[in-house]
Amino acid sequence: MKMLVFDFRESEKEFFEKNKFNDFDITFIKEPLNIETDLSEKVLNDTDIISVFTTSTVTADVLKRFKNLRIVSTRSSSHDHIDTDYCTKHNIAVFNIENYGRSSVAEYAVSLILALVRNLLPAYFDMKSHIIDHKKYEGRILSSYTIGIIGCGAVGSAVAKIARFFGMKVLIHSYMKNPELNESCEFVTLDELLEQSDIITLHLPYDGDNYHMISTEEFDKMKDGVYIVNTARGELLDIKALYDNLVKGKVRGTALDVLECEFISTYKGEMAKVIDDAEGHCVETALITQKLFNMDNVIITPHIAYNTLESVNYILTETFNRIRDYLKGENTNRVC
Repeated sequence: MKMLVFDFRESEKEFFEKNKFNDFDITFIKEPLNIETDLSEKVLNDTDIISVFTTSTVTADVLKRFKNLRIVSTRSSSHDHIDTDYCTKHNIAVFNIENYGRSSVAEYAVSLILALVRNLLPAYFDMKSHIIDHKKYEGRILSSYTIGIIGCGAVGSAVAKIARFFGMKVLIHSYMKNPELNESCEFVTLDELLEQSDIITLHLPYDGDNYHMISTEEFDKMKDGVYIVNTARGELLDIKALYDNLVKGKVRGTALDVLECEFISTYKGEMAKVIDDAEGHCVETALITQKLFNMDNVIITPHIAYNTLESVNYILTETFNRIRDYLKGENTNRVC
């Protein structure tokens, strides 16, 4: 089976070095898959399987190029970057991977919270510059904060348990209710969470209907000096509204491991090329992201909350398990 693995990361190399897949002819490509991806006619004709990450944009126009494609597998829980309607119509199976980041993402989110409230990065960079201002680094202990968790799936529930260990008051807004948390946490409306939380962290999937669910109106309801953390999906958070509220001091600090228009927002080439190639909204997002990089109370990391040895191995193992099961005709979880 001819397989193309796009968005191939250094962290995935060890898995493939240790595991041999003799029944797959695999080509690894570091870049994401999109309409601009240059592939030969032979590759387009011969490829049976493509594996991607959320930075790929697998539209109908992209899928049409592959003449004999049977499977699209995304190494993520979200799959909105894939045109599943086209796949359904053309009998292309789509697989995703769920619950791989419960501990990894939860621990990472809490580490970002600690870095924000204890002013870790300003202290680090000032220390390197030999300019010390102890008052500037003064923080508070976590038990003095109320944390608002939006989304109570596997990751959100894990964050809640860690927060309770630190003695924090935990508010949760979610369409799912984990009965294990009923006694230790309080399930509230979104407005109640926005109004009462000192720290707000996002842990829900993006489904298109919740685009920019945290925007200007939601920021207006928040406390002054709130902290915002997003390790879920960039599309959930209106980055312009976030930037405006950082500038005016409504938001004391933010930590983002995900960005809207992620590939463009972290583009390392000339901004002129971004402006030429991207749609208007993503250009604005990329420009605002560049402004955020220059703010001392902002932490931005490159979508690595899940990136532990355990999670990467789980994702890749499950990817091949599901593909093999499908090819054998066995029942396996499919998006479509």
